[in-house]
Amino acid sequence: MKATNQRIIVFDTETTGMNKAGPHYEGHGIVEIGAVEIIDRKLTGNSFHVYIKPDRTIDPEAIAVHGITDEFLRDKPVYADIHQEFMDFIDGAELVAHNASFDTGFMDYEFHKMGANIAKIEDICHVTDTLAMAKRLFPGKRNNLDILCSRYGIDNSHRTLHGALLDAEILADVYLMMTGGQTSLRLSSGNDSTTESSIRHLGNNRKVLKVIHATADELTAHQDRLDLIGKKADVIWRL
Repeated sequence: MKATNQRIIVFDTETTGMNKAGPHYEGHGIVEIGAVEIIDRKLTGNSFHVYIKPDRTIDPEAIAVHGITDEFLRDKPVYADIHQEFMDFIDGAELVAHNASFDTGFMDYEFHKMGANIAKIEDICHVTDTLAMAKRLFPGKRNNLDILCSRYGIDNSHRTLHGALLDAEILADVYLMMTGGQTSLRLSSGNDSTTESSIRHLGNNRKVLKVIHATADELTAHQDRLDLIGKKADVIWRL
């Protein structure tokens, strides 16, 4: 799986809750959107983050997950107020989300509640689901974001609660690892300076390496050399 070099937006949402039966988004709303930008496999530092006042109270189970309360959102904008800003941010980009149908379902529901004739988000942008990618890479295993961080060695110790922007930032690192490996590694030296070492992961389409086997004479010479070494030290790498 390879990431493209086009503009990619990794995003996440937090919500008032979700339904266990029927459409998971129906009767609920988005309370937070977080998104980060990747260009040429690098995080640009450009991001979108907003809290949203929903048209209903937040379920206690949802508050336990993300910590966002009705009181905190009391003075925040409604979704319709930030819709165009979000559309401008994702315009022309590939969208990446974990369990994308959850987030896109809520986005489309917010579009619907605006009462405007707006296309679904998958009609506006190509959407990539990292959960579907992970299931193909690790079939039969759990593939939530915390487990993927552990699997790829990504530090998420600061993730005590779910947060849309934080989760988008973490998912961006996971996505880059899933689609070609880490792009850079910062190594600490003896002083405060750092150096960057590029890490390139070989693809499955690489050329097969030619294997050259030792000849009988070369093997005999190798054993003779080990016999000579063995007179002065233990030899632990004999064939």
